Amino acid sequence: MASRASQHKDRLLERFLNYISIDTQSKVGATMSPSSSGQLKLAKYLVQEVKALGLEQIELSEQGVVTAYLPAPQQGNGVPTIGLVAHLDTSPQVSGKNVKPEVIENYRGGDIALGIGEAFISPVHFPFLQQLIGKTLIVTDGNTLLGADNKAGIAEIMTALSVLKESKTERANIRVVFMPDEEIGLGMNFFPLERFSCDWAYTIDGGEVGELEYENFNAANAVVTIYGHGIHPGLAKDKMVNALALACEFQQYFPKNETPETTEGKAGFYHLDGLEGDIEKVQLHYIIRDFDGDNFVRRKAFIAQAVQDFNRNKQLKRQVEVQITDIYRNMYDVVQTVPQAIELAEQAMKKCGITPLHKAIRGGTDGAKLAEMGIACPNIFTGGYNFHSKQELITLEGMVSAVDVIITMAELASEMSN
Repeated sequence: MASRASQHKDRLLERFLNYISIDTQSKVGATMSPSSSGQLKLAKYLVQEVKALGLEQIELSEQGVVTAYLPAPQQGNGVPTIGLVAHLDTSPQVSGKNVKPEVIENYRGGDIALGIGEAFISPVHFPFLQQLIGKTLIVTDGNTLLGADNKAGIAEIMTALSVLKESKTERANIRVVFMPDEEIGLGMNFFPLERFSCDWAYTIDGGEVGELEYENFNAANAVVTIYGHGIHPGLAKDKMVNALALACEFQQYFPKNETPETTEGKAGFYHLDGLEGDIEKVQLHYIIRDFDGDNFVRRKAFIAQAVQDFNRNKQLKRQVEVQITDIYRNMYDVVQTVPQAIELAEQAMKKCGITPLHKAIRGGTDGAKLAEMGIACPNIFTGGYNFHSKQELITLEGMVSAVDVIITMAELASEMSN
């Protein structure tokens, strides 16, 4: 089918470039949301945009959550209501301040230089670039991430809403929510469920064109605290207890073939994500991931047992402590109870000439938290690559395809019974 979104691609690009100009990097360790002022700035900007589009029931919470509603033009209550979700923040791993994008039209292949420095994106390391020849690429200058995760999703939703608002074609009711602090797992603690009544929803937060995801990791964090005793090194014999050295010993308890760098597909892992401290106290921050619920429980038990064994073997004056916190669960079981959520996305992609790529997310989305709240929420592509890195990029054509799919889903959903 002909792309209706392509008629709006200039406005789509303009929106995206506007959004990424706002620094919305979330802050690790925050307890209140939004964790950064830029997220609230973008939220207020989006409130003005949805007002200008003529949406209804627009609200902005103190936590930076934007909600809005686009009712179906046709009379009656027979059509379903679908939700669209995107997040305001960018990854805390890489700066999102002063993003300087470059638009590369008609990419001809080969290495892509990022700015005037030595940073580049090479098809040797990223073979998917071969599939993007001829496309319009948006990259950075190599000093920041781009912010396509998830400002591309926001731009795609906003553009789709604009097209749907102008159209008189029958379609579903649409509820929209833009969430803060997805990247640090905080924003969903403030999700306004009472303002998001829908039959099912979609996060627009995936990668390459065609991605359709409805399985994700079960996720937990573990913080292991090791205590030592400092003294002058020259007087340390039988007195010093070096917490840093103990931390190195403790890390050896973990299987070396169950880490992010040694696993793929649906294989789970343990990941030492951070280490901070000195001779007297060290904290090791681990993330625990597994698709299988039983294996997930086993992995958490493994860390707890490792701490017990370490304490028994070392006989420390002050024992090692561990705190394990669940973050999100696999959405699969909930999504399977609402098969039309997957069927609609598949049908829409095929109608747009896109082959659905069923993938399991080696990570999580706000949809995982929504599943825990009882809302089936698969994840759909944005057209981006290399998220959370300075090599992040997206294609304008991929963004147009995402808009087409959102529009088509809304229209096809009108034929379904809620």
